[in-house]
Parts: sequence; structure tokens; C-alpha cells
Amino acid sequence: MSKSVTGPEIERLIQLLAKLPGLGPRSARRAALHLIKKKENLLIPLSAAMAQAVEKVRVCETCGNVDTTSPCTLCTDPRRDNSTIVVIEDVADLWALERAAVINATYHVLGGVLSPLDGIGPEDLAIASLVDRIDNATIPVKEVIIAVNATVEGQTTAHYITDQLEGLEVKITRLAHGVPVGGELDYLDEGTLAAAIKSRSGF
Repeated sequence: MSKSVTGPEIERLIQLLAKLPGLGPRSARRAALHLIKKKENLLIPLSAAMAQAVEKVRVCETCGNVDTTSPCTLCTDPRRDNSTIVVIEDVADLWALERAAVINATYHVLGGVLSPLDGIGPEDLAIASLVDRIDNATIPVKEVIIAVNATVEGQTTAHYITDQLEGLEVKITRLAHGVPVGGELDYLDEGTLAAAIKSRSGF
């Protein structure tokens, strides 16, 4: 049995860091050591920032984004096109779309995808709140863009949402799937190629 060479406080820090995505036990130890070595310039400011986040960060009651206000900054931005809602799986997807600056719509974070094997059903996602949001919108919603990942679970979720929105006067679209910009056919998998052929368009 290996003996710990650090105190319980440091071990606790390592254990918590190891829970972060992409960090295993070894990476967590390196990260913890780096933080400790840079205590004044990194560990103390990080600790303060995390304490502020715990106190002030909340989930937007409208779209599910994380911000320091609810409704969030995006939902209250008058420059946003409130007639279009982009439905996404996670807040990380929202951030990715905002970084790309490809659309000026509002968002709706589902909080995951349907996955019966993992015990995730419709009641575990923000699907009912999406329907209510569209049904009770002050500014009529004209289009819902379903921007979930191109996985089996993602497509199942997209079909379920489409069924739930049936009867509402709203256009439902989805992201095109296919060859990425700069992609070479030889390096693409069969699923991507098949999607690209099906989603082909004229010049």
C-alpha cells in the first residue's frame, strides 16, 4: 500500500482536480503542484474567483445558460433575434456558437440528450420548458434550430423535440452535417460522407 507524501489538504486538492474533465490522477498532481508553487499569482486569485463563482453564478431561468444574472445577458440583449431559438445540448455548445459568431439568435440548453441506457428521459431535459417558452413567447418564435450533436442519442432527441413541437406554428430546422471546411474526403469516416451526400446542395 502506497504511503501519502502530502498532507490531507493537498490530497483533497488533488482529488478534486482529478474530477475535472481531461485530468486524471497524474495530471491532477501536476496541476496541484503547479498551483501550490504559484500560490500568490495563481492559487490565491483562483480561490477567490471560485468563491465568487459559487456566490454569483446561476442558471438562466429562460434558456439554461450560466451567467451572474437570470435571465442571462443573452436573453436580455435587445439586439438578439428572439424569433429564432437554437436548441443545444450543453452550455459549452452555446459558447462555441457564440465564439464562431455565426448567428444572432437566442438559445435553449437541453442539459443533455435522451439516453434510455443511461436512464435519461424527456423529464430529465429542458424539453417541456422549450415547448412552454415557444407557446407563451411575447415575440412569436418563427424558427427553432435543433443544433444537437450528430450522435444516435442526439438524433433521437432531435426527433423527439420535433414531435413535441408539432402543432405549434414554428419552422424547425437542423444543422447540416457533412464535409467540414478544409476537410479531405480520404480522411472522413463513412457516416460523415453519407451525411454530406444526403445534405448536398446546388451551386
